[in-house]
Amino acid sequence: NVLIHFEDFGNINAFRLLEEFKGKACTFNDDIQGTAAVALAGIMSSSKVTGKMLSSHTYLFLGAGEAGAGIADLIAYAITKEDGSNIEDARKKIFMVDSKGLITSARKANLRHHKVKYAHDVNFNCPSLISAIEYLKPSVLIGVSAVPKAFDKEVCEMMAANNSRPVIFALSNPTLKAECTAEEAYTWTDGQAIFCSGSPFGEVTLKDGRTFKPGQGKR
Repeated sequence: NVLIHFEDFGNINAFRLLEEFKGKACTFNDDIQGTAAVALAGIMSSSKVTGKMLSSHTYLFLGAGEAGAGIADLIAYAITKEDGSNIEDARKKIFMVDSKGLITSARKANLRHHKVKYAHDVNFNCPSLISAIEYLKPSVLIGVSAVPKAFDKEVCEMMAANNSRPVIFALSNPTLKAECTAEEAYTWTDGQAIFCSGSPFGEVTLKDGRTFKPGQGKR
């Protein structure tokens, strides 16, 4: 009757321990599973605005560590429950960008195990986040990279150009490591973004008087 809750382990050990003990003990990793739960809840809540099912989105992650893999795995699982698809097909809707660019099948030989599931066949070179957005046209952009300002004006504007209501989650924390601020996301998308962050941000009022209250989607 004991829950073993652990966090801040290196991703190799975190994934290994979850796999090793999943049939032996009730274990929970906050970095992988806790972050995933609140991120998925945010995406599901966004459907009230976008009108889209989970399976209707294309997801792009910036960052492919513990948090990114955990969120991606839970989204894929949720898609299978939503539309009855198999897990492999669900994963095809999810893409990841790491420090070397878009993760593709051409890179499989050099990928860590948790990235391989999202290494898809892509017939286009995407060395950067903006090139991946241009090629994939994602409707959901999730930042778990701890790279501050990675979601710059060009990124946010392109998300808004491709989607009437782009979902932009800048989940890295603390605030100084956020991929963008709430004010930047709302300003650069002219209020189109459905924004959520890992660190708290206050309300944002645009020049036309519209006020937005950002969500916080990470524990």
